[in-house]
Amino acid sequence: MAQQLELGMISSTWLGTKIGLEEGIRKAKEIGFDSYDIFEDPLDIDDEARKLINETCDEVGLPIRSVVCVNFGLVDFNPSVERFAMDRATAYIDQGAYFGARNILLVIGEYYWDGEVFPNEAIWGFAVDRVRRLGEYAQSKGLEVVIELEPFTQALMKDVDELARFVREVDHPAVRANADISHLHLSRASFDDVKKLQDMIGHIHLSDCDGERHGDLPAGRGATPIKDYLQAIVDTGYSGTVSIELEYSPDPDKIVEWVEEAYRETSKIMDELDVRDGARV
Repeated sequence: MAQQLELGMISSTWLGTKIGLEEGIRKAKEIGFDSYDIFEDPLDIDDEARKLINETCDEVGLPIRSVVCVNFGLVDFNPSVERFAMDRATAYIDQGAYFGARNILLVIGEYYWDGEVFPNEAIWGFAVDRVRRLGEYAQSKGLEVVIELEPFTQALMKDVDELARFVREVDHPAVRANADISHLHLSRASFDDVKKLQDMIGHIHLSDCDGERHGDLPAGRGATPIKDYLQAIVDTGYSGTVSIELEYSPDPDKIVEWVEEAYRETSKIMDELDVRDGARV
């Protein structure tokens, strides 16, 4: 039998819509999701909101798997910004531990000044050092740090090769890779390229795109060969969570239908691959 995966979604789906914090959790469970990822900055919400998230997820039986942190300051050369970025990232880890999450999903950032002031190698070094320290802290809290591939020209993690190189250089057991399926497609990764992430993958994001621009569309609305990429990921031995990412719906008033479509079409792909079994993950 193939590795078994659970199907989750990221709470950022509801941003800019009529669906609030608590209702979003209840809707996700009602639609059929196995788990939930939280996109809430710990510096922007309070303990009451955290308690509401935790208690609602516990009540409906929707475990939190990941907390999502976009943190471009991690590669800033200014010591004050580094301190803030690291403190903010550790606050995410603490929040993830409170939620009982498995990981903090980290978007690191991009090269700047065309590498002419600080060489790209130096910026890369900032990231390696700081993520290694975050990995150490995350491990002490029972979490992993998973690094997302970002398919943009100046992104540090712009393709599979750079993501795999980064995880190897950080060389910490609590630092792993997030394989975002539409980002794999946008970075022109082949299915064989996915093998380069063997034993490194700690989390999956799934969405569709037109193959040219970042889209975060429901499966089937774009040109991404989702089924083939997911099979390639399973072939690496990965078992865990596949989280649907659906930010910025074109029609916020129909966000529930948008999410239901994404759930239905992704479930169909997972069933065809015989990898869906949320109860056993």
